[in-house]
This record gives sequence, C-alpha cells and structure tokens, in this order.
Amino acid sequence: MDLSMRWLKDYVDVDLPPRAFCEGMTMSGSKVEGYEMEGAEISNVVVGQVLEMERHPDSDHLWVCKVDVGGEAPIQIITGAQNVHVGDYVPAALHNSTLPGGVKIKKGKLRGLESNGMLCSLGELGLTKHDFPYAIEDGIFILGEDCTLVPGTPICPAIGLDDMKVEFEITSNRPDCLSIIGLAREAAATFDRPLKVEAPVVKGCGGDIHDYLSVEVLNGELCQRYMAGVVKNVKIGPSPRWMRERLRACGVRPISNIVDITNYVMLEYGQPMHAFDLENVRDHKIIVRNAKEGETIVTLDDVERKLSPEMLVIGDSTAPSAIAGVMGSEMSGINDNTHTIVFESACFKGSSVRLTAKKVGLRTEASARYEKGLDPNTCPIALARACQLVEQLGIGEVVGGVIDVNNNTKEPVKIPLDAGWMNRFLGIDIPESQMVEILRKLEIPVENGMVIAPSFRADLESKADVAEEIARIYGYNNIPTTSLTGLAEGSYTPRQQFDRKIHSTLLALGLSEIITYSFISPRLYDKILMPADSPLRNSVTIRNPLGEDTSIMRTTALPSMLDILARNYNNRNPQARLYEIATEYLPTQPDQLPVEKPDVVLGMYGKEEDFFTLKGAVENLLTQLGVSGCEYVPCKDEPAYHPGRCAKLVLDGKEVGILGEIHPQAASNFGIDTRVYVAQLDGDALFEAHSTEKKYHPLPKFPASTRDVAVTCDEELPVAEIEKVIRANTGRLLEKLELFDVYRGSQIPQGKKSVAYSLVLRAADRTLTVEECDRMMNNIFSGLESIGGEIRK
Repeated sequence: MDLSMRWLKDYVDVDLPPRAFCEGMTMSGSKVEGYEMEGAEISNVVVGQVLEMERHPDSDHLWVCKVDVGGEAPIQIITGAQNVHVGDYVPAALHNSTLPGGVKIKKGKLRGLESNGMLCSLGELGLTKHDFPYAIEDGIFILGEDCTLVPGTPICPAIGLDDMKVEFEITSNRPDCLSIIGLAREAAATFDRPLKVEAPVVKGCGGDIHDYLSVEVLNGELCQRYMAGVVKNVKIGPSPRWMRERLRACGVRPISNIVDITNYVMLEYGQPMHAFDLENVRDHKIIVRNAKEGETIVTLDDVERKLSPEMLVIGDSTAPSAIAGVMGSEMSGINDNTHTIVFESACFKGSSVRLTAKKVGLRTEASARYEKGLDPNTCPIALARACQLVEQLGIGEVVGGVIDVNNNTKEPVKIPLDAGWMNRFLGIDIPESQMVEILRKLEIPVENGMVIAPSFRADLESKADVAEEIARIYGYNNIPTTSLTGLAEGSYTPRQQFDRKIHSTLLALGLSEIITYSFISPRLYDKILMPADSPLRNSVTIRNPLGEDTSIMRTTALPSMLDILARNYNNRNPQARLYEIATEYLPTQPDQLPVEKPDVVLGMYGKEEDFFTLKGAVENLLTQLGVSGCEYVPCKDEPAYHPGRCAKLVLDGKEVGILGEIHPQAASNFGIDTRVYVAQLDGDALFEAHSTEKKYHPLPKFPASTRDVAVTCDEELPVAEIEKVIRANTGRLLEKLELFDVYRGSQIPQGKKSVAYSLVLRAADRTLTVEECDRMMNNIFSGLESIGGEIRK
C-alpha cells in the first residue's frame, strides 16, 4: 500500500520528518517498507517562459528560443519541437540538470549555435498523458493554468510532482489499513493526534432510483451486501489535477473522472467500487448470481475469460457484466458517450473472490482487498463518498435514494476488558483508564467493561488481540524487560552427545568428515566382492529413482567410503583420512520401513597409513567413548577385506565392528592402486556400551615394580591372547602393559615369533614385595605355557 503524505494530511496533522514518521508507524505495528519523494530524480529543472522564437539559420526544423528561467537574463535554448509558441510556459532543464533515469543535461551547440539546456516533454519528466490530459505526448509539455506559472520555479512543485510516498506492508489480518483513512487512524493513534474524518454528504437532485434500476441477489452467502446508486447527466472528462496527483502517488493511473472517482474511493476507504453504463444494463436490472456452465466474459483488459458455476458474477437479464470483486466487462465500461451510470458498492466473500481471481488468472487492486475480508458496513459510506465527489466536481446529478441488499448478519464481537489480566499478560502496569483511552484512539469502543470490536476490525476475537492493540500503541519499547518465567532447558540428547564425541575425537585424530548418499547402485555390491547369496544384497528398491546409480538404499556403507577414497586417489591426493557416521537401511517386511542402522566408518590410505594406524584410531575412539573390554579377533572370511590383515571387534562375545586392509581386488574395482584401510563400527552397539563416567585416580603413594617378559610362540598366536593371559594373572596390580618388541629371525625357529612385554606393577595401599612380584610372574609364565608359549630366559 502506497500512502500519499499530502492526502494523509486531510485526516491527521502529522508534521514529522519522513524517517521519524516511518519509524513511529513501524513501531506501532504498521510496517513501513520505504519512502521516496516524487520527482527525486529531477534536479535543476525549472519553469521557463518562451519570450522569443526564430528559425535556426542552418536548419528547417530547429527553433532558437529566448527563455525566461527566473535569472538575470533570458537564456538561449534550441528545440526541435513544433508545438511551442511565444508566451508558453515550459519545463526547462538547465545546464547540469538531471532527468529521470539518470539522464544528464549540459549546455552545448546545435548547428553552430549555443543551447543552454533543453525544453522537456512529459515522458522526459517521467509522466504520461494520463497525468496531464491536455498535454501532447510527442511534443514539449506546455504548462496549463493548473500549474505554477512563475519562471524559475522548480518544476516538481510547480506541477505537483513533489508528494512524499510511503510504502506499507499490510498483513492479511488488517484489510482496514489498505486505505488512506485506515492508515490515518493508525497514525492518529500512534502520534496522539486528532483524527478528522467527516461523513460524506450527498444533496441529490430528487427522483427515485427504483425508476432507473432494480437489483436481485441470488447468492446471499457469497454477496454479503450489494448497494447501488444512480447518477444521470454525467459529463465524462479528465479529473482535476489534485485527484490525479493523489492517484498517481498511490500507484494508480488516472483515466477519466468517473473511473478515477471509483479508484479514489477505493484508496480512501478501502472499499472497491465499480461504475456501469446504465444503457448497457439490459432491462435496467442487475442480478448477482453464480456463473453458468460454459459462460464467458470479455473483461476490461480485452481478454475473454471462461467462467465456471462456483464463480460469482454481476449480470443483467441476459449476460454477465462483471466478475464479482475482480473486474468488469468491456461492454459495461464507461466511455465518452455515457450519460447515466450506476455506482456499485458491494461486499463479496473473500475466499470466493480469491479462488475466482486465481482461476481466471486475474488479480486486481479490488480482488486483493476483497480476498482479505472487507467490512459490509463500509459500503454505504463509500457509495455516499462517490456521489459526493460527483457533485463536488460538477460532473453529474445524483438520483435520490439507494438500493441496498444487506445479507450481513454478523453480530459485533464483545471481549471483556480485564485490566489485571492485560497487565500480567503484557508485563506492564497501567490503569484501566489508560487502556480505554488507547482503544478509543483506535476507534475501538469500550462499554460497561466490554470491548466492542468495530466491524472493520474482524481480527479482534480474544483478550490477547485486545492486549496486542494496547501494547503496540503503548509502545513495545516502553514495556520493561523481565526475566522469563519458568525454566527453559535446552540440551543435547545422550545420543547427540555421543555423536558429537565421535566427531570431535576423529577430527582431532586428523580425519575429515564426509557425507555420502544413502542411495547407491546395486553394482557396488559386486565391487566389494559381496557373495551372491549374501543377505545384505536384499536392499530397499526406490520406485522412482533418479537413475540406476541411485536405485537402491545401501545395506552397507563400505562402497560409499571406498568411492570417496577412490575419488581422492584418482585426483592424486597422496593420502586421505576420512570418516562418516553413515546410515544403513536393512529391509524388514515388504510394506514396512527398513531398519535404519548407523555405522561409524573410517577410511584411509597413504604411505604413513597401515593396519596399526587404523587400529590405533579405533582404539583412541573407543577410549574417548568410554567403551572398554573390546577384543580384536583375526578374520579371514570377510570377502571385502584382506584375509591376513583383518580383524573383528568383539565386545562381550558380540561382534561390533570390523577393521583391516581392503582386499586388493576390491580396491582395484574402485580404481585404487594402493593399500587402503577401512573400519566399520556398529554405532548402536557402541552407544549401548559407552560410558560418560570419569573416575578419579589419586597420584600413587607407593613405588612401582617393573618386570619384562619375553615369550616365543606360534606365528598365528594373536598378541591379544598373550595380553589376556598377563592381565588375568596380575589383576588390579597391573598398572601398565606395553609391547616393546616382536622378533622374527634366525635365532627363532621358522613359524615362530618372539614377543616381549614390559609390565608396571603397583599396589595402591602398600609397596609390593619381591615375593609378590615373583609369584605373579610365575603365574604368568604358567599361563603363557598353557597356550603354547615358551618363556625366553
């Protein structure tokens, strides 16, 4: 909604700088999008009077003019226009002037003679013939008597192109603010100024409207009110300048006096109106009805539109004359030969207008207002205002009486004014009398402790709505700051904390997170050497996939990790350390959603990466998650992994992960020509086993005893079995166990290896004796021999 500040001053005196006005209106709930001064792009253009004219000596069409521009002496301006005469007042763009669009005018020479500026046309000032109907479009703008004819006067105030326009964003619950008077009401309440709105008065010329017209409403649900007035002896012509200026400032193009009156009233009161040529209303009868199947109408924009039975139309005895609330027909429009008109002021159901406008593909200023829900009680005021303007402009005679078909049965909404509740709700402390005064400023009456919502305020339905009105006029910035009542708790869930710990740990270990698609190609299962009968090949198939490469939902995230590693490798990245918390989808029943299983997947390659760096990353992650008691069991039956460099992660007898080097054939299938290592960990199992408890251990008070043990064993014996025996025979007295040597060589039989450990033994409550340490070592020796180990002396 564009607001003309000049028009606003008819109803409320707001003598404030534009910025202060806009800030105040925004703070009171009427959001301002921006403001601009008309003609702001025009500078150094003044009113000039042509004193002399003579032909250019070297041109048949150029005129050399002496123009009085209010200076000490006339200036010379050369023009090619043929409509200029001596004595005319014209817009003169002087040296170093600016026109709309950033056009710069400077003095120069035309055919050898100096020209100190330019005489301007309407178009060069950003205007059209609709703004000044007496002007011509292809010549210089000759100022009429409705302009200020004083040489040297800046052109913008001289022709009324100096109004301040303020653009408002009107929300759908406040259709009353889609009007000058509605915004004036808000401005009066905001700045505590009196509102001056007088009821329109129509004198009339006598007669009876029923002798000219009859109205029948066949659908009272969609047409809540229909009013009509008749004006005879109409004189069609241009509107006065003041009306054209106000329409232009509000973004509406002036057309002719009758059409301009309907637009003027719509902008002033927010009530759309329409004018019919009575001669085009067959049988002089208006029928408000639903459209018939297959019916069409040619609207004022000269487009034929198809109608359907759910649409409401304004018709006569034979055909539709207008689409209700949207636009009239071409045949019913006002033309130069019109002598008797019908003013329509009606209220149609908003939802019906909205659907109709959408279906016919036509949204107008009228439909934009109707669809938000208008007040039926505004119809008689708007009709009276239109008739008043007809009499004020002297362009017709208003026939006595009006036709009013009123189907509005809505009762006023009454809301208790509970001052105590309002104060508690808003966090303020003001007396009830002040609340009543605020509501009075908004023209919301209070009677016997009840707030009576005006018919133009359909948004007032509850105490909270009334409290909002009080708060915005009282001033949101005046409401004291208070602490929140109650306790607002926001925290991560245990699972979110668990996932964040995984991210922070792996990032600290130098891994980078990746995110891959859950959709993969079934061919990827072949690439990781998955057996044909593997249950993991039973995947959820997408009914409408983007392509074969994204046609199923993965049951394992291994192919996704290898695909990203391959991309890095083929882009010649020398090394990569990646991870992802990936979701795998395991099918259940045919018509049920799959089980979504989160897995933590680590992948790496590079000259510094091997099985043990991967295992170290996994162990570090488990330590940070508080997962203890995991065992690494050699694995040779996993097709995607190297049979001699792979281990399963077992916790309490349950497999919770697998890690190792990818099988060379699988790596080659992905285009990776180097060793690549991957770990897959069951996210749910780790979450169940993780612990956030941190135990405090005081610094030791007693010295430690250190011992070393070396054992020769079969090459196939895992060191984890050796460590298990050592821990079982030392219990809580073992403070630290460290593998410091693995030897294979000539001094060891073939197929054997020598493994050496360093043990740190300590008791928290005493110093260990030599006998205790020797006894533990002997138990360790016996345990190692029982698993095939031979103690090296």
